[in-house]
Amino acid sequence: MKKAILMLSLLFAGAMFAQDKNAKATIEVDGVCYMCKMRIEKAAIKTKGVKSAVWNVEDHQLSLIFNEGKTSLEDIQKSIAASGHDTHEIKATDEAYNSVDPCCKYRDQGVIDAHKDGEQH
Repeated sequence: MKKAILMLSLLFAGAMFAQDKNAKATIEVDGVCYMCKMRIEKAAIKTKGVKSAVWNVEDHQLSLIFNEGKTSLEDIQKSIAASGHDTHEIKATDEAYNSVDPCCKYRDQGVIDAHKDGEQH
């Protein structure tokens, strides 16, 4: 019995160490401007376990540093989608998307074109 408990303890301890406290990942998040940047980064950071979130307006890549023991990429993406922004894997609901500012409607080609023409906020 003691051997079984010892083995289970060792397995559990090994699983704890396998989780990276400073995991790095990059995910694509749709958006068009600096208001989107603030919203996306805030949504990611408010996810427990996220230490750093920086979204690039030009290439739409969100660079993350997070604790895998406290959160997952899926949880982070759910938080971002709840703020109104699509990721490659999780799409924002229409209700969440409609809550973003009119200048941030990244699904609207007219808005995308306006931002390309230098009308960014």
